[in-house]
This record gives sequence, C-alpha cells and structure tokens, in this order.
Amino acid sequence: MKKSILIAGLLLALIGCKKAEVVKVAQIDYAVFGDSISDEDAILAAEMNNKYATLKEGDTLNVKFKSKITSVCQAKGCWMNLELSKDKQVFVKFKDYAFFVPKNAENEEVVINGKAFVSVESIEVLKHYAKDAGASQAAIDSIIAPKTTYSFLADGVLIKK
Repeated sequence: MKKSILIAGLLLALIGCKKAEVVKVAQIDYAVFGDSISDEDAILAAEMNNKYATLKEGDTLNVKFKSKITSVCQAKGCWMNLELSKDKQVFVKFKDYAFFVPKNAENEEVVINGKAFVSVESIEVLKHYAKDAGASQAAIDSIIAPKTTYSFLADGVLIKK
C-alpha cells in the first residue's frame, strides 16, 4: 500500500512538472527599452495599418502594437522601421531621445507603446535617415521630394529575445 501511494505521488509530481514546462515555454522573454511595458492588449500590425489609414497630419493616437523590425539606425540605434503590411512601414523614434535599440535588431519581433501620427518629412531629413541606414550615395541623391510617412514616438519598446 505504501509503495502504491509513493508511486502515485511520483506520477503526480512528474505530471505537474510537465505542465509547468508548457507554461514556461508559452511565456515570451523580452528585452525592455525605455518605459517598462507589457505585451498585454497590444494590437497586431495589420490593425495598426488600418488605424494609420484614418489619421491625418496633426492627429495623434495613443496605442500599443506588435510588429517586426525591418531596419534600425546603424549609427546609434536611435530609430527603427516596423512592418505594417507588405508595402507599408512605420518610422519609429524614441521619446526624448532617452533610449536606443540594438543596431542588430532587424527582423526581430517587437511591441511598442506610444503615439502614432502622420508626418511629412523634408528632403534633408529623408537624406539624413537614408545615410543613417547605410544607403548608397546614389540612393541618397535620388531623394528629391518630401514624403508623407506613418510615424511613431515610442516611450517603451519590447524586443523578443
């Protein structure tokens, strides 16, 4: 009888350990930059793309969303571009220039929190960003007109480890 109770106890302990592993695997580890935020209630990039479509220059929207990093400033990590759809991106800067992201974070999953807005970037600013991204001189010289961009001022960033 004692052996049966001992075996039953061991089986329950093993089953309990397996459940704990599953929960741990389901958790996502993030590196935190800027304000401490969570991924809770973050919308997906496709939904964020729809929200940008309704914004006009001068509008702002407080939001948290998940996406993928498509490029990062190679000078300091002081800005990044995130994917919204196949042909749309959002340009992200960091509040008060208070933090940067790793320059090798391209293609990583990210959650950002802050203010979304639409802006018109001057030729000079566009050329500066192209240089920071490591573009060729020919690509920089080909910038000849201002561009309306989807922009974001992030106060907190989570990058999946």
